[in-house]
Amino acid sequence: MQNTVHKEFSISDLFKGDLQLTSPPNIYYEVKKVIDDPHKSTSDAAFLIEKDAALAMRLLKIVNSAFYGFPAQIASIDRAIPLIGTKELQSLILSTVVIDRFSDLPSDLISMHDFWARNLRGALIAQEIDCHLGGEYADSIFICGLLHNIGQLVFFRRIPELAREVNLLLLAHENPSDSAEISVENHIIGFNHYQAGAALSKLWNLPDIISESIRLHPYPDNTESHFKIAAIVRLADCHSKIDDSSSQIDINSLEISPNTMSELIEKAYDKFDLIFKLFYP
Repeated sequence: MQNTVHKEFSISDLFKGDLQLTSPPNIYYEVKKVIDDPHKSTSDAAFLIEKDAALAMRLLKIVNSAFYGFPAQIASIDRAIPLIGTKELQSLILSTVVIDRFSDLPSDLISMHDFWARNLRGALIAQEIDCHLGGEYADSIFICGLLHNIGQLVFFRRIPELAREVNLLLLAHENPSDSAEISVENHIIGFNHYQAGAALSKLWNLPDIISESIRLHPYPDNTESHFKIAAIVRLADCHSKIDDSSSQIDINSLEISPNTMSELIEKAYDKFDLIFKLFYP
């Protein structure tokens, strides 16, 4: 197979002419605006959400699941908000909207089930790592973990033939490493999916911590702002492949012992079993 490097193709070209992709997730920002307004109440936020019946139903299913373990059934978004918190609510909304936005990708290109399963596992592992380290990123770690590979979906949506070519080359590797994947993407496309994902998150005006955690993912030695959350997500991502061996993973940068890491992964997988079908019906 002859491989062509598309040097003239830029990241900005990915987003031209696709308003559905580039339009910010409006319900997320509408709810955020209400929550950030001191003159508004949680009831105002609940009213906004409940105008989208499908979104409200999915959020209530998640909140009422064993994942949260509340003792009584929660019948309304207004009741759910003070129980889970406004930051958690925003993460759930953004997660749901993003999953829906890419739901129409053809199954012959990518298994969306497998993609979201892996990334939800990674998000939950990242959450457990952050909690173990003191919970510094409790408000952001889940959504950073869930979205860090979003650039792959951009590739499959906008440049499916090149994305397929990348996958074919990676099939030649047994359990290809993250660096191998980045190298192949750079060779075939001219840039990698972390750069594309960071660019999309900036187009959507998502918080800097999300776009930076994605952008810094390929750079384990980087010490810029947000490098630590990128390190947590990177480690979680390494452990999110259920068919991969983690024996080669260097976890010294976060000073987590192998035994502790195994315990954190087990906790995350228990949560995954409780919630995946609700996130990805």
